[in-house]
Amino acid sequence: MTSGQLHAFKLNNGTEIPSVGLGCYMGSNDFTEKQVYSMVQKAIQAGYRHFDTATGYGNEKQVGEAIRDSGIARSEFYVTTKLANGDHHRVQEAFEESFERLNLEWIDLYLLHWPQASTGDVDFSQINAPKMALPPDAHPTFVETYKEMEKLMATGERKKKLLFLCGDREQGRVKSIGVSNFSIKTLEELLPHCSVVPATNQVELHPCLPQDDLKSYCEAKGILLSAYSPLGRSQTFFAEQPLIAGLADKYHVTWAQIILSWAVQRGTVVLPKSENEGRMIANITLLQLSDQDMHALNTLHRQPGMHRSLVPFHADYGGVFGWTYEWLGWKMAKGGYVLEV
Repeated sequence: MTSGQLHAFKLNNGTEIPSVGLGCYMGSNDFTEKQVYSMVQKAIQAGYRHFDTATGYGNEKQVGEAIRDSGIARSEFYVTTKLANGDHHRVQEAFEESFERLNLEWIDLYLLHWPQASTGDVDFSQINAPKMALPPDAHPTFVETYKEMEKLMATGERKKKLLFLCGDREQGRVKSIGVSNFSIKTLEELLPHCSVVPATNQVELHPCLPQDDLKSYCEAKGILLSAYSPLGRSQTFFAEQPLIAGLADKYHVTWAQIILSWAVQRGTVVLPKSENEGRMIANITLLQLSDQDMHALNTLHRQPGMHRSLVPFHADYGGVFGWTYEWLGWKMAKGGYVLEV
């Protein structure tokens, strides 16, 4: 077995992203600054160098502080943050605020968190409140928002305040930009207008939702898939699946290591979240699965009732954060069950 942090994927702009990162979403707004700071500190000590946060998570400040206090060179870390739904109309200002909260020399990856804009900050606990989201044809559209994000990477006199000196060349304070929660449908609407192809598309991805079609589409476009909630949101669901439990016994590892190894082996970044030091260490200690075992995991979702989302933010109206599944381009029924396999 080897540490996942020793492996990195190359992005379409030539930069590299570690294959395993720590997802910093705490699951609710009920957390303390000390809790986040301690989690990131423990992860750094365990060997993590990749951290994924967002404006909407409310913890950029603590993530940046723990990284600075580690005493490890900034160049050793990879840090992602995201533009909030309520900030689509103020990309430049929102980026500056994230940059100040993180208080790091640069941001490695800045993502458009969701395609839908909203009239205020999204409360992740209010899943059945569609009225805050703007419809797809309202301004700014996600195309317009992404094009504003592209400007963050611009150079020249107009953008000198956004530049820092790195070696013998100037770079903007964000090295890469990308998207999150985009489908084939929304990517097909976005890509014809891009001057910077998204480096990544961060989506829910695990054996129950392997995103095979989206993965093939993104690979053809040079976009790397990154998995949030790669273990689902339950400590028991995957552990109780006979296939995964059996593989964990076979390889003498945890059930989580089986899933994370599967995801990285098929070419996707994983962002598991844990505050437990033992699980943190296990989650960056990956193994090589046999072709037969990979095939079994690849087809687990074909079992009755298994092809579905495992995150809790699916609303009763049949959508997420104000947009319907149709608008999002997700082939799902209410509750997150996938309609086609």
